[in-house]
This record gives sequence, structure tokens and C-alpha cells, in this order.
Amino acid sequence: MPAYNQQLTFFREWVKHPLQMASVLPSGRPLARMMVSAMPAHAGCVIELGAGTGVITEALLHHGVSPAQLLVLELNATMHAILRRRFPQAQVLCADARHVNELAQRTGVLAPTGADAILSSLGLLNMSPELQRDIMSAAFTVLRPGGVFVQYTYGWHSPLHEQVRRQLGLRCIRLGRVWRNVPPAQVFTYVRDPA
Repeated sequence: MPAYNQQLTFFREWVKHPLQMASVLPSGRPLARMMVSAMPAHAGCVIELGAGTGVITEALLHHGVSPAQLLVLELNATMHAILRRRFPQAQVLCADARHVNELAQRTGVLAPTGADAILSSLGLLNMSPELQRDIMSAAFTVLRPGGVFVQYTYGWHSPLHEQVRRQLGLRCIRLGRVWRNVPPAQVFTYVRDPA
């Protein structure tokens, strides 16, 4: 799907569901590259949350992630249909990120040790601390020890509520800002330190 059509479709869905969509435009390729660069070296099993029109999905596949080891979740039905057409080899589900653990188990995508990385385009800034906690708790249930949760935001600080970060025992690392994204975005990683 051409970039112009992706942007138009994304904007239309934002108009219909402004609270569900994190942005009025899809992520740009420079942001997708920074997100992918935050994954552990030789990441095999990868999960993407809130894939939109698939800019980051495409970057993951170009990076060498096998479609058989990629689980893509998108709650918006229109975006989900686009993703299914664009990436027929990957497991693309129209589903809520709070159920990532059971979905990963059910699809058989999950490696025995867990996922190496979860890349998220979810609008955490717009979510209540309770919803953030539900999503992050499910995500860290499915991540392997040492696995990384990669999140971008248009805000100036980490989008994860500090109380949620402390409750889940997560360490936050700011990876950098992508000025060439519209709007500019920051990328953060979250890891759970060994107990």
C-alpha cells in the first residue's frame, strides 16, 4: 500500500476513533528503524502491539525477523484488514494487547523461553494507569528473561506511569528522539531486572 494511502487511511481511522489511535499519521521509517534497533541481537520471536498500517511490521521483516515468529496485534478492524493483506505470512490478529500472553501461546509463535522483544505503538499516554498495568503485566509475562519492551511516544517523558513502572519492577531507558518522524517521537525501552 503506497505511503499516501496509508496516511489517508490512518487519518480516517483517527477521525472515527480518536481515543483509540495514538496518532493522526502512521509511524515513519526512521522511527521504525530506531524501534527495531532496540531489540536484542538475533531476536527471533517478536511481538508487535498496535501495528497500524504496518510500517514497523515491514521494518521487522526487513531486519530478518521470520514471519513464522512474528505475532502482530491490532485492535482496529480496518487496520487489521490492511495488515492481513500486507503480511499474509505473519500471524496478524485483531485483538486487545491485554491478552497478548494467551494469544502468543495459542498461535504457537512463542518460543519455549518466551518472546525476545515486544515493539509497541500503543498510545500509553492516553491510558489509565490500570490499563497500562494490565498491558505491561501481560507483556512481561510473555517476554523471556532479558527480553525488551520497546515503546515510542510523542510526549517529552516516558509514557509509562511511574507507579506502574515501580509496581512491575521495570527499568526505563530512553533510547533517543526521532526528529524526522511526524510528529517527532521518542523511543523508550523497558526491561525487568533479574530478581
